[in-house]
Amino acid sequence: MRLALANLKGGVGKTTTAVNLATAFARSGLSALLVDLDPQASATFSLGVGRDQAEVSTAEMLAGKAEATEAVQETSVLGLHLLPGSLRLAGMDMTLVRKQEPEKLLKKALGSVRRRYDVIVMDCPPGLSILTVNALAAAEAFIVPVVPHRLDTEALASFLSLVESSRDRIGRKTELLGILLTMVDHRTQVTDDVVAAVRKEHGSRVFRTEIPINVRLAEAPAQGRPIFDTESWSTGAAAYGHLGGEVLRRARKAGLL
Repeated sequence: MRLALANLKGGVGKTTTAVNLATAFARSGLSALLVDLDPQASATFSLGVGRDQAEVSTAEMLAGKAEATEAVQETSVLGLHLLPGSLRLAGMDMTLVRKQEPEKLLKKALGSVRRRYDVIVMDCPPGLSILTVNALAAAEAFIVPVVPHRLDTEALASFLSLVESSRDRIGRKTELLGILLTMVDHRTQVTDDVVAAVRKEHGSRVFRTEIPINVRLAEAPAQGRPIFDTESWSTGAAAYGHLGGEVLRRARKAGLL
């Protein structure tokens, strides 16, 4: 399965979800690859690789200067490998649009490693830039993390609409696997109201699992390890463990695994 994490907005938990979901897959016995497509390289940093340490990154891979096999790195998590991001991804839109079929560059680049992994998880930058379009075109399914705030739910509707209007570039087979509610704080009535509204509007497309606000999740990236390796007893770790199982069940039902 090739799975993208994407949304128009930043700060909704895409990277936290990508890192910990990929880790949950590896912990379940699947071979997993995490692809960092964000110029901030936060997923890379969250797995203990400095933003300036990756000599070969997804930037070089997409530019055709290196093969995916040259960029792949091992991580501290057994069964999880990383295709690191870098600041060199910034400005890639201008570089990639000059290439033939620019939206298919990632799919082609992953061809050399795709069969090595049961699951490939792609962490996208905010928006629908050429990097995110590449991830969606390479993916079989995508997940949209969303914070239960009014403005964030409006951005969710806009993003889903943009994806549908971009089907000619992305491909008809890339499907929405689910909408994930993140940074949920049920101590406030407004959160309860927004969560209820999202679930009413999108129904079964919303994952049952919710990711709560959890300080341990916020602290884990600074340690360069997933939440399962730092605070395995935390509510954040439990939530991502449940999410991993739910995602796999949906994927198997959809014939993606």
